[in-house]
Amino acid sequence: MRYPTKVSIARAAQWLGSVVVTVSLASVLAACTSHEDPRREPTPLSDFKPTLDVKPVWTSSVGKAGKYLFQPIAVGNDVYAAGQNGSVIKIDGASGKTEWSVKVEDDLSAGVGSDGTLVAVGGLDGTVYVLGNDGKQLWKANASGEIVTPPLVGNGYVLVRTIDGRITAFNANTGEQKWSYRNRAVPLNLRTTVGMIFAGPTAVLAGFPGGALAALNLETGDAYWQTPVSYPTGVTEVERINDVAGSPTLVGRETCAVTFQGRIGCFEAESGRPVWEQPFSSYGGLTADQNVVVSTNDWSEVSLYDAANGTRVWQNSALKSRTLTVPTIIGNAIAVGDFEGYVHFLSRDSGVLVARVKTNGSGVSAAPVVAGDTLVVQARDGDLYAYRAQ
Repeated sequence: MRYPTKVSIARAAQWLGSVVVTVSLASVLAACTSHEDPRREPTPLSDFKPTLDVKPVWTSSVGKAGKYLFQPIAVGNDVYAAGQNGSVIKIDGASGKTEWSVKVEDDLSAGVGSDGTLVAVGGLDGTVYVLGNDGKQLWKANASGEIVTPPLVGNGYVLVRTIDGRITAFNANTGEQKWSYRNRAVPLNLRTTVGMIFAGPTAVLAGFPGGALAALNLETGDAYWQTPVSYPTGVTEVERINDVAGSPTLVGRETCAVTFQGRIGCFEAESGRPVWEQPFSSYGGLTADQNVVVSTNDWSEVSLYDAANGTRVWQNSALKSRTLTVPTIIGNAIAVGDFEGYVHFLSRDSGVLVARVKTNGSGVSAAPVVAGDTLVVQARDGDLYAYRAQ
């Protein structure tokens, strides 16, 4: 496999934020634009005969994303979304009806997290705002750092992650801080959204810079276990960036994760023991179900793996360098958005293109979400689009 160069890191910085550490390093990476490497020119879209009928069903709007990544979240048939201007909305996923729309007192840098009862977003100054399911603010607290990852809400907690990798747990009812956890520091890390997920009522799974995946005790913040998804390689600190990207997944007794300049793999959720691993590099993340694991690499090639043994079933390079989102599984298709606002549907079985729709020209950076039988996409300008496959 071809591992990414500094150019690929610059491409990641262009769409998901800059590499975090020093002004001098950020300047060097900013100078390495994709135009210097012809391999980074977006692949032109080619005509094909659609075999999946995808219809628009409703549209809505929330604030623009600005330089941040705002991804909607679906809880059952409800959809929650937020924008940088402080707007937060709840939408009925089936009809597109806005249940409520509010605006918090601060510009936002992360959102939205919800368990269907509470809703949480992150402010520019590190403040986390928690709303009730009627949209009214219940409490706010400070996470002592920039928040670029949506809060995780549930099991009586609101978990907030800051850009330095620190996870802070608040009591969901009172806002009282319960604990704070930070993994070991690394010289460089990517400024990307690195999510968290619950593993039952007593644990949370999270990845960290340096390639580590950990299961934390939800009550104390102590680590049940920690395991490497991959190890840093290379000579320079830039070449050794090896962050876990996106959120880990949990399906049954296995959790899966992927790293930048590293590997993709699945692990036993109770112990962290590896089940399988393959070379891979992604700065977005992955998705999975009981049968497959799917990810977009940093060349915007989509790969699908057998969840049981890690065998790669197919790879689609038809959308190479189109800055694809993390894939979303919807029925027998895999959906990805791109920098021009197109949403592409690939056959789950073969990886070939089966449908394509366009939102608008502002681009899609956040992975689509599924509410019931509806696929919801949030464009960078804040418009929301819903589709159903016929």
